[in-house]
Amino acid sequence: MTGTILNAITVFIGGAIGVFLGHRFPQRMHETIFATLGLFTLFIGMDSALATGNPLIVLGSLLLGALLGEALDIDARLESFGGWLQQRLSRVSNSVSAVGGGSTGDRDRFVQAFVTASIVFCVGPLTIQGAIEDGLMGDYTKLAIKSMLDGFAALAFAATLGPGVLASIIVILGFQGGLALLANFGAAFFTEPMIAEMTAAGGVVLLSISFRLLDIKEIRSANLLPALFIAPLAVALMDLLGINYYPL
Repeated sequence: MTGTILNAITVFIGGAIGVFLGHRFPQRMHETIFATLGLFTLFIGMDSALATGNPLIVLGSLLLGALLGEALDIDARLESFGGWLQQRLSRVSNSVSAVGGGSTGDRDRFVQAFVTASIVFCVGPLTIQGAIEDGLMGDYTKLAIKSMLDGFAALAFAATLGPGVLASIIVILGFQGGLALLANFGAAFFTEPMIAEMTAAGGVVLLSISFRLLDIKEIRSANLLPALFIAPLAVALMDLLGINYYPL
């Protein structure tokens, strides 16, 4: 849960600064900061990818994961879920407005900020990947990176959409923290090679995110997520069949 708590803190700080001071920051400053974070994410992704003991496992996991992810269309499903969530909360907002008390425009703006920030912060591959590694290995490096990204994103969102962005902290703690706790239950079943290959596969997924931050290429990163589960399963299958894990 360390990474999730850190994430919530950075969103709060970034959102608070955005509410009070964000409108004073020039657009070029935001662009430079995001480019810097993109470069750092690229570095961390490469470092994680090199954790593999057998690159063929990573390659196979990514290829199978991509096929499965595209077949299930995970990326589109996540976007669809976000649209459904926004619609549901918009209905709640309209119902409350009908009761009275307060400005309808203020409520709609608050809900829009809350939904937008919650989707960006909690519906994405880095959220799932980071939460799994935090709960499974106690490694919150990727959630720390995500926290930095989310902090600056919260600043930008809050500067334009208002304090509703801060309400997304509730979703971060509930959804992302819940994933970390669930992953913690499976810690005893994972061997070091399984963790290494999952980390390496995750590093490649992280590289895809850095490409998006740097505007190099739009990759459907969410569709690569199955590779995180296929990689450790491949190692477990090799152990079961008595196949040498390390290449000759």
